[in-house]
Amino acid sequence: MRKHSSMFFGLLAVVLALVMIGATALTAGAASGTLSQEEIDKIVNTTTDASQVTSPFTEVVNQVRNSVVGVNNYATTTSYYGYGFGFGYGQPETKESLQGTGSGVVISEYGHVLTNYHVVEGSTRVTVTTGVDDEEHEATVVGYDADLDIAVLEVKGLDVPAVVLGDSDQLQVGEWAIVIGNPMGENYSRSVTIGAVSGLNREVTDRTTDRYGRMTTITNTMIQTDAAINSGNSGGGMFNILGQLQGIPARFYAGSGSGFFSSGYDVDNIGLCIPINVAKPLITEVLRDYNSNGTQAAATETEKQTADKSDSPLYGKPRLGVSYTFISNAAQYGLPTGALIRSVDELSPASEGGIQAGDIIVDIDGTLINTQNALTDKLAEYKTGDTITVKVYRDEALASQMDQSRWDMTDVGNGSYVDLTVTLRVVDNMQS
Repeated sequence: MRKHSSMFFGLLAVVLALVMIGATALTAGAASGTLSQEEIDKIVNTTTDASQVTSPFTEVVNQVRNSVVGVNNYATTTSYYGYGFGFGYGQPETKESLQGTGSGVVISEYGHVLTNYHVVEGSTRVTVTTGVDDEEHEATVVGYDADLDIAVLEVKGLDVPAVVLGDSDQLQVGEWAIVIGNPMGENYSRSVTIGAVSGLNREVTDRTTDRYGRMTTITNTMIQTDAAINSGNSGGGMFNILGQLQGIPARFYAGSGSGFFSSGYDVDNIGLCIPINVAKPLITEVLRDYNSNGTQAAATETEKQTADKSDSPLYGKPRLGVSYTFISNAAQYGLPTGALIRSVDELSPASEGGIQAGDIIVDIDGTLINTQNALTDKLAEYKTGDTITVKVYRDEALASQMDQSRWDMTDVGNGSYVDLTVTLRVVDNMQS
């Protein structure tokens, strides 16, 4: 029995030694790079069956991602060189530069793009870029609401699918929010971030300056989401799980005073979107006014009016029939920049059109009256018989003081804008 045991343990020792030698050989072989190609392929040459990867988001993203476009805001500035002693008044140099970029969403098959007003504010030219080509497509701002921070562009011949608008009144806290936009411009175009609807009807109060230079306080209600929103996402889309556009990313909170919208707190992932239902009245108005030949028709009508006018003395330079003072830097009083009407001549075009003393002319036919000579320069473009649209800011508290040498600015700033129609003609002894 002992003899057999000794033989058994002897054999076991031999086997163990052989196993150890084999393991050592394998280790040494691996260390020396002698793995077979088959072994390497087994580790490296793997694949993923995309059809087996399920997500509630991929179908939505594939459906709407190409409908999100980039929006480019170009501004033209004029600078003067050679100004100073011995150089006369200097020579103007006009230069166009990219002022900022944002996002937009195609909302109609006719090339309408929804975006934020602040994305296109101050632009002299707007273009959009798509994920379909590398071109910049010229866009026209056909509607906007500065207070709501929304704008609609029209891009002729834009071959990009339109999204379906949702009903933001049916949003539920906790449902998915899919945000698509262009943070930091084209380098990260059509980026997708995922989160939840964190809150509804969040009141956001801003001090804002409108396009006429008037500072006001406005309060809007927005959708809160924790889907990441960054600079450049503005104007893009917040979609629900059905692929419907439910909101327009407009801003985000950033802690410690950094970022687009400082909160004064240490915060993370608080983004705010404008509900799509807020934008629907403007969208409806733009679609009602849509005319696929609108630009051509407008040009033809302008050419016709010009052709009908002769060089007869009857078609001299017309006047409104007002005296005015140009005001600027009055935003702190709630007043816009423009031509403050001091008096209106009787039986003048201004009087007949409804312009009153105390009105501030801020715009004529879409041209801002934002410089000292803007009013007279604009009027010089017209002839007798032309009908123009004059936008004025009317404030009764200011109007009541036009006959005083000093104004009390305590109660001003509560007026509103009024559009007036004025037909011009030549009238003697009028300042403007």
